[in-house]
Amino acid sequence: MTLIDPYPVTPLVDPPDTSVSLPGSKSITNRALVCAALAEGTSLLRGALFADDTEAMVSVLDGLGITTRIDRAAATIEVDGCGGELPAVPAHVSANQSGTTARFAVPMAALGTTPVVIDAHDQMRARPMGDQFGALQALGVTVEALGAPERLPVRVTGPISSHETALPGDTSSQFITGLMLAGACATLRVRLTTAPISRPYIDMTSAVMRSFGADVEHDGARVWTVDGGYRATVYDVEPDASAASYFLAAAAITGGRVRIDGLGRESLQGDVHFAAVLGQMGCDVELGADHVQVSGRAFRGVDVDLSDISDTAPTLAVVAAFADSPSRISGIGFIRGKESDRVAGPVTELRRAAVDAEEFDDGFVVRPNGRPQPTTFETYDDHRMAMAFALVGLCVSGVKIAGPSCVNKTFPSFFDALEQLR
Repeated sequence: MTLIDPYPVTPLVDPPDTSVSLPGSKSITNRALVCAALAEGTSLLRGALFADDTEAMVSVLDGLGITTRIDRAAATIEVDGCGGELPAVPAHVSANQSGTTARFAVPMAALGTTPVVIDAHDQMRARPMGDQFGALQALGVTVEALGAPERLPVRVTGPISSHETALPGDTSSQFITGLMLAGACATLRVRLTTAPISRPYIDMTSAVMRSFGADVEHDGARVWTVDGGYRATVYDVEPDASAASYFLAAAAITGGRVRIDGLGRESLQGDVHFAAVLGQMGCDVELGADHVQVSGRAFRGVDVDLSDISDTAPTLAVVAAFADSPSRISGIGFIRGKESDRVAGPVTELRRAAVDAEEFDDGFVVRPNGRPQPTTFETYDDHRMAMAFALVGLCVSGVKIAGPSCVNKTFPSFFDALEQLR
């Protein structure tokens, strides 16, 4: 969707009092696509997300010789699985700007014996890949750099000839996720040498894999063992909890009420627990089995470690700017390597709106000093920065978002969805 750039956000006349419908989870859609591609038989994904990141995954699967049939109107994707054996065709695929696609596709390519070149957009080329490359090389896979060391593009040639590897857990949970997804077709034991960040994403991976019939065992510490392959299934993708955070935050900064169905305490996504952080800030939170609701204003500052739900850090930075006392967000140093530096970026943009904010190695502090001032926020081509700082415009007249089309990465209809708050 083409948007006016910069995009003006119209303030709400009244606090929202509504239920919001959201698209499917990006993280779950891409995990389910890989499981379906490696399964025996044809799978159907219902409620799938269609955005740049999931389109990138579908494109990679098509490039690897996996047949997919998509119906955007019905939000479904059919996938003819390869039974764990990639078609023996040379491939040159691109992950575009998608971290999940890149870090899932590299181990997938290692399941075949035909070389596969995996490339990406310049933004993704700049992001680290070395930990995963090293883990695959320890499994006997050839990973040949075609550009900068430990970065895409690379040429990957399998097969996986060993059954045990190790890698650090404090760079990205996507690295072990990619190894687990592919490893179920080869029997693999993966050990993390450091404590994992974003642990809920690893648990999500395990749950999706089990839904497709894979065996996943965890020793309770830092070792995951996967095998058994995958069976075709019909899989329902739940709404995106990261996307939900923006709408729950809208209730928190306006004192309104927002309910989202399809997410709750049974959710596979750790980001649903962003609601609990808003509860610490003074909101009323209702977390049911299949819904989440936030009402009332987040007036109280918070000191919170967001290492498990780091995608919500820019959103919390905005909520903190509307509170009555300071907030400290920590445990998120690793998100400096996301689509943009998500520690420095929120601090810079809050200061642009005359909010006192300060970054440190592992996070930032927000010291609210009255309502943020109107400005045009920069987004650094980062979808989460765009969506988070658009929330300021719900309360402050004169706010614009530069480069708004970056939301197409995970939530193309975001600005239309904001209208549900009216």
